Amino acid sequence: AAAAAAAAGGAEEEGDSQASQILAKIDAQAAKVRALKSGKAPAEEVDPAVQALLALKQEYKTLTGEDPPASTGAKGPKKSAADKAASQKFELKTPKGMRDYKPAEMSIRQRVFGTITEVFKRHGAVTIETPVMELKATLTGKYGEDSKLIYDVADQGGEMLALRYDLTVPFARFVAQNKIKRIKRYHIARVYRRDNPSMIRGRYREFYQCDIDFAGTFAPLVPDAECVAIVSSILTELEMGEFVIKVNHRKVLDGMFAVCGVPQDKFRTISSSVDKLDKEEWAVVRAEMVDEKQLPGDVADRIGEYVKLNGGKELVEQLKLDARLYGNASAKEGLDDMSKLLHYCEVLGVSGRVRFDCSLARGLDYYTGVIYEAVLTGSVVGSVAGGGRYDNLVGMFDSAGTQVPCVGVSIGIERLFAILLARAEESKMKIRESETEVMVLSGEKGLCEERLRLCSELWAAGIRAEGAFNKADDKLLSQLQACEEALVPFAVIIGSTELQNGVVAIRTVATREQITVSRQQLPATLRSMLTAAPAPAP
Repeated sequence: AAAAAAAAGGAEEEGDSQASQILAKIDAQAAKVRALKSGKAPAEEVDPAVQALLALKQEYKTLTGEDPPASTGAKGPKKSAADKAASQKFELKTPKGMRDYKPAEMSIRQRVFGTITEVFKRHGAVTIETPVMELKATLTGKYGEDSKLIYDVADQGGEMLALRYDLTVPFARFVAQNKIKRIKRYHIARVYRRDNPSMIRGRYREFYQCDIDFAGTFAPLVPDAECVAIVSSILTELEMGEFVIKVNHRKVLDGMFAVCGVPQDKFRTISSSVDKLDKEEWAVVRAEMVDEKQLPGDVADRIGEYVKLNGGKELVEQLKLDARLYGNASAKEGLDDMSKLLHYCEVLGVSGRVRFDCSLARGLDYYTGVIYEAVLTGSVVGSVAGGGRYDNLVGMFDSAGTQVPCVGVSIGIERLFAILLARAEESKMKIRESETEVMVLSGEKGLCEERLRLCSELWAAGIRAEGAFNKADDKLLSQLQACEEALVPFAVIIGSTELQNGVVAIRTVATREQITVSRQQLPATLRSMLTAAPAPAP
């Protein structure tokens, strides 16, 4: 969608600098520990030094997602490149900012993906797919100061390629290339950013985005408000707690910059500075405007008076009374749009979650109208969704310059997952890793084939079943305990007596109640029981 909610926070250079500082401290502390040990210092001196070293290593791992490299403090004879390569150990690890997911983690992720997809479909969206790589020229010049985070790919047969940075620009290319005039699409896929990762904040170099976009002509501001409602539904259904959806308008920002005295050619770069106010104090942002971007101090101060404002419809009306601001054509159009957007949010029943925030800027260059960002109240993960209107992006890819107005939103799946996983770990709740509905068991030896045959019958009936085939001599009690551990709701038990009589036993694992039914009745009976039983939580 119109933004990468999962991205945000910290430039790579800053993160690398911080990581380098921690590595220097690790080297210094390691040298101290070596000195204490070689001097045979008492344990009461050595132990605190070792603990301090371990704490620094953990701090580095929390920041970067990987273990610190071997200490560089001890200097030895200089090795040749060949010697270094020969002496290096192969380390099994994922690339920086990328990770594996275990079955329990994937269970939570699939639930989140399923909830998001259901909300998208509820609003009538269809899905598409685009390549993970685009021509570099497709992505260049679309992301402002964040363009440095694009992953370039080595020359592939004469084509300069790059990994997609988000799903919005590829979608705009898709619309232009296929001459689409109107579509409401959702897309859930991986994107890549050469950002500084922070695992605890849910920020990675490879991550999923979950986008929904409206392309084409719709009633003014209706799809914009619908995007706000979609975000509200997803965060509510995932039980993410209290949240606020901040909204603003690029034309309000541009009008504000104009009346404050910002030169037009600095609108985007000053907007990029304002976008940092969710992470930095005003004094830091002001210093960037004045010292780095050469904006006069009095102009920056006038901007500061506006960006501290936030509220609802009453704020829009207050700003309309500002004759200088409302007299600017861009600001007037933006404020009139905000009135209509907030009205539609009331109609959709989500106005209680929405706040008009004059500091919201969203740094991407392609926005042209309404912008929004969802933030969990009291959370450290930052924004969990973001987007906006981008009416001119499709025209950049069309040879005739034909414009297709677009608006959309992106859900920050990785940040939501980080919160839900931490919540599950804190509660120590058992997570159901598989969706197996029935386990086929037997306490007797020699019935492997019969259990396989019974599994085949259940699979043919559309029932998710598996047999407990760990060992040929597994005791029935062990098999039942495995069912309980895996949160499988039902067990089907067979033995020689059941085979002789053409019946099976169905056991409800949670209550340990058991009934006997004929083999022919088994699929229908299980379907009925599965329908009546509440599904175990993932």
